[in-house]
Amino acid sequence: MALHINNKQKGLSLVELMVALVISLFLSAGLFSMFSMSSSNVTTTSQFNQLQENGRIALAIMERDISQVSFFADLTGTDFVRDTNTTVAPSLGGSDCEGSGLNNQTLPNTEPSHFRRLWGYEHDKNGPVIGLGEKSTNLTCLSNADDVAEKTDVIQIKRLIGPDIAASSRDSNRVYVVTNSSQAIFFSGASSAPSLTSGRYWEYQHHVYYIRNDGDIPVLRRRYLSVDNWMKNEEQLVEGIENIRVLFGFDDDGDNSPDGYVPAKDVSTKNWDNESFQRLVSVKLFILVRSLEKDLSYTNDVKYIFGDKQLGPYNDNYRRKVMSTTIVLENPALIRG
Repeated sequence: MALHINNKQKGLSLVELMVALVISLFLSAGLFSMFSMSSSNVTTTSQFNQLQENGRIALAIMERDISQVSFFADLTGTDFVRDTNTTVAPSLGGSDCEGSGLNNQTLPNTEPSHFRRLWGYEHDKNGPVIGLGEKSTNLTCLSNADDVAEKTDVIQIKRLIGPDIAASSRDSNRVYVVTNSSQAIFFSGASSAPSLTSGRYWEYQHHVYYIRNDGDIPVLRRRYLSVDNWMKNEEQLVEGIENIRVLFGFDDDGDNSPDGYVPAKDVSTKNWDNESFQRLVSVKLFILVRSLEKDLSYTNDVKYIFGDKQLGPYNDNYRRKVMSTTIVLENPALIRG
């Protein structure tokens, strides 16, 4: 009888099993590392794209508005003198947004002073950082310290919106101005349109840009004018805008080019009111954009040059980016006398 012995091995030896486990461990660690790096890169790329897009939108909105400041149709370049070349309908008025200066309300008043079309300051909870010789006060529509993020600029803009419209095309909740080369009449869209020889009809716009936090998210906001709510209207424009800085460029020698840029705190009452025969011809606008969410794998220890000042380091987990533009004022806010 023949005896057959089967020497084939079944299963793995302990050594082989341990080697297989070690190899699997290294492969798993490598895959996990690749996944982690990929996830981190996706987060970083997404946040940088978000910063770029939010900053681009904020600059586009503000640049378009600021560049057209002081456009007043046929009266562009002429100061408003209430009850002489300017009439304001008695029905107009409401909770105003008054700033520093004798004539710095939503509508021109009777003070014999330059009507301020462009004005601003740096907000501080201990009191606004405001121009030389100016009354230290916030705009009255932002009088509550919590209305505005600390250490950010506030800027107000007044102008007409073109093109002109037919008198019958008015919105009842908007304020309008009819102008010719020598007169302006401010009136409500809900009332009858006043008649003026060779007059054209325009919508009047008063905007105030500022930043207020929504929880832990900073938001660029805008106050705007309407008949029923006057200057209590608020729009949320862009999330993630953490700071605004505006530097004002004055032409001192009449060559239509700025001879230097200064923050609002260095703009005197004489400059705002054109008593020194200077002209505001451009502004530099800086914005600090912040990511909406934290990235716990990132610590922000960056120092940012923000116009004339430095911001940071914040030492938190938010990414940030400074964006800026120089805006030429097509209708200078201060008209040379």
